[in-house]
Amino acid sequence: MYESVPPQLYGGTERVVSYLTEELVRQGHEVTLFASGDSETRARLVASCPRSLRLSSDCVDQFVHHVVMLEEVFRRAESFDIIHFHIDYFHFPLSRRHPSVRHVTTLHGRLDIPDLVPLYLEFPEMPVVSISDNQRKPLPWLNWVATVHHGLPPDLQTWKDEPGDHLLFLGRISEEKRPDLAIEIARRAGMPLKIAAKVDDADQAYFEEVIQPLLAQPGVEFLGEVGEQEKGGLLGGARALLFPIDWPEPFGMVMIEALACGTPVIAFRRGSVPEVMEPGRTGFICESADEAVAAVGRLPEISRRECRRVFEERFTAGRMARDYVKIYERLLREAPSHDSDPRSARDLLHSRDRASGR
Repeated sequence: MYESVPPQLYGGTERVVSYLTEELVRQGHEVTLFASGDSETRARLVASCPRSLRLSSDCVDQFVHHVVMLEEVFRRAESFDIIHFHIDYFHFPLSRRHPSVRHVTTLHGRLDIPDLVPLYLEFPEMPVVSISDNQRKPLPWLNWVATVHHGLPPDLQTWKDEPGDHLLFLGRISEEKRPDLAIEIARRAGMPLKIAAKVDDADQAYFEEVIQPLLAQPGVEFLGEVGEQEKGGLLGGARALLFPIDWPEPFGMVMIEALACGTPVIAFRRGSVPEVMEPGRTGFICESADEAVAAVGRLPEISRRECRRVFEERFTAGRMARDYVKIYERLLREAPSHDSDPRSARDLLHSRDRASGR
């Protein structure tokens, strides 16, 4: 509920939830969506707050609304075949205490955070879905039931054969996204760069101290945070999307948004990038700024029509929804797990630590 579903501006998780919800409804499933009151959906909407928490000036304590939402979810739980959570681990204690309720959780964030280890050791029975195989690496012993790559509605973005002569950085201004490298790559390649990105409060100091001085360079245009309508034009009009990340990106929605427009991607080999990208077909995977600059010069090798074709083959909302329906059906066939003993997971983790000398 931090953002509406779909979000008015930035919000990757909420966007995926919206695409999945609407596609499940389109395929004939009866869906109830628990989200903020300013969400838009063809499903049945249950709102625990009137508008998205990030944009609400009246909201002081965001967790209050999530507690209310969870109470409402479990009050109705027996009326659902299965509950699909997208709120990380907040529901785990309640799910454990309702063993007859079938559920699954898609983990949307990074998992290489030490604080997560004791939590997931406490709840090893919870069935979870990864959004890339790479996302699993820090916690391979979780109860992974599948990996489901994100998908977009095929008509959300329009393929564009003739782009402009600029590069694009799209997403969020943060140290791990490396907008500074995008500026360097564009400058060294001799191409203009448009930056369409939000700045969270947590990243304000980084923006002011590191990025803002770089925006004065010739050819760099900072557009701020953009919505869905502006995004399509920016992506479709770009010669390429620059994605020089420096963190284990769990998926990277903007990569498939670019492919939907026929725009190739120049990305660094981090996180999910090797799973999403097809080097030489949808763009280039690089190890350094030098390689990225060279890749800009090789963009004529990439067919924009082929980029769109890969999107249609691999990253549509229809494919994503079908993957999730298979998971739902499998979990409904299986007996519910009542094993809440975390010792097996702890023993596995300790044995690996001993084997590695830690």
